[in-house]
Amino acid sequence: MALRRGTLNLYLVTDPGLCPGPVLIDTVRAAVRGGVSFVQLRDKHATTAARVDAARALMQVLCGTGVPLVINDDLEAALAAGVDGVHIGQGDVNSDVARARLGPDKIIGLSCETPAQVRAASTQHVDYLGLGTVFPTATKADHKPTIGLDGLAEMVGLTHLPCVAIGGLKQAHAADVLATGCEGMAVVSAICGQPDPECAARDLRRALAPSSETSS
Repeated sequence: MALRRGTLNLYLVTDPGLCPGPVLIDTVRAAVRGGVSFVQLRDKHATTAARVDAARALMQVLCGTGVPLVINDDLEAALAAGVDGVHIGQGDVNSDVARARLGPDKIIGLSCETPAQVRAASTQHVDYLGLGTVFPTATKADHKPTIGLDGLAEMVGLTHLPCVAIGGLKQAHAADVLATGCEGMAVVSAICGQPDPECAARDLRRALAPSSETSS
């Protein structure tokens, strides 16, 4: 599945601490009902085999929804599970290698934390950029210094690639994130671990909708 316009709008990054085991499947199912448009399976401490199993279960949930599924960092798991692509960081597999192995029709996302990394991404074979960390977040304790909304806007202005913001983002940040030029925002705890993930996703999607949609 190639990256389509609009799919980065409400981007869910899963967290094993907030959505452990079978809760993951129920959370993603509910979140997609609420309007999540993209899912990234992220579990830094799982084995490749465990990621493959989780991804295959999520693919069943997402089948027919048009919502892409990518795996964080683990190219081997993405290939084995047959998901829509992979999201890589600066220290992970080279994007050229990932593209060669995945082929032209899969999605590759790249995390960028500095303007220099965004500039460098223009020559790489990636489909979108994840920009941040925007605000402090407890779901990624080892994140680099936060960039804030001004830093986010600066980095968006340096690339032609579609961008999604990540890091400590909540519903209240939606309008400000879109104003930077990002196509959407990625969330973790704003959906994962919430009492009603479907409702949480629906509220976020409304906040991220164009004004013409919200007024109709």
